Amino acid sequence: MKDIKKHRRVNDIFLGPLERPALQWLAAHLPAWVTPNILTYIGLFGSILIAASYTLTNMHIGFLWLANLGFIINWFGDSLDGTLARYRHIERPRYGFFIDHTIDAFSVIMIVLGMGLSPFVRFDLAALAVIGYLLLGNLVYIRTCLVGEFRISYGKLGPTEVRVILILADIIVYFGRNPRFTSQYGTLSFFDWVVIALTFLLFFFSIRSAVQQAQEFARLGE
Repeated sequence: MKDIKKHRRVNDIFLGPLERPALQWLAAHLPAWVTPNILTYIGLFGSILIAASYTLTNMHIGFLWLANLGFIINWFGDSLDGTLARYRHIERPRYGFFIDHTIDAFSVIMIVLGMGLSPFVRFDLAALAVIGYLLLGNLVYIRTCLVGEFRISYGKLGPTEVRVILILADIIVYFGRNPRFTSQYGTLSFFDWVVIALTFLLFFFSIRSAVQQAQEFARLGE
């Protein structure tokens, strides 16, 4: 078993060349009273705001803009807490790993189920997306323990890209009123298809990575 305090983070994403300098700049300019814990709770607040906003779209579609604000707040807190800890050399690896990723799990469940409670996404599809996330998350944490590598991104996609995709989907739904497409398999909305695509990627990367890792352990005789 690898020491969790020495795990290696892998976050090779499309937006990395933009995100990493931005996070470093923010970490360098945050006031001293802003701590990694405060940022973690800011990220959690963003998640709650997103989930509530999606649910409130049953009353008015304009709450999609509040959901988008929630995504920005969530990105700020969730992406910056670890960066700030590393910048100030105040890391607490076990505590940070536990708190950050436990809150991440609750946040994703709230956000996606909030989508399912909106008028734009079928609840069964939202639930399937949650299962896909938990499946991939389970694999990530097992590999962190066994291999010492915490992989945040797959196929150049990470949490930041998913946030951007969902923000763009919200904008399209707002202006396009979530067009629906009918086929022999039934009627699905534009947002349904966005969730289906993301769910497919979650299951694809989970299964592919699990098979590859099992083959590697078998080859090494471990």
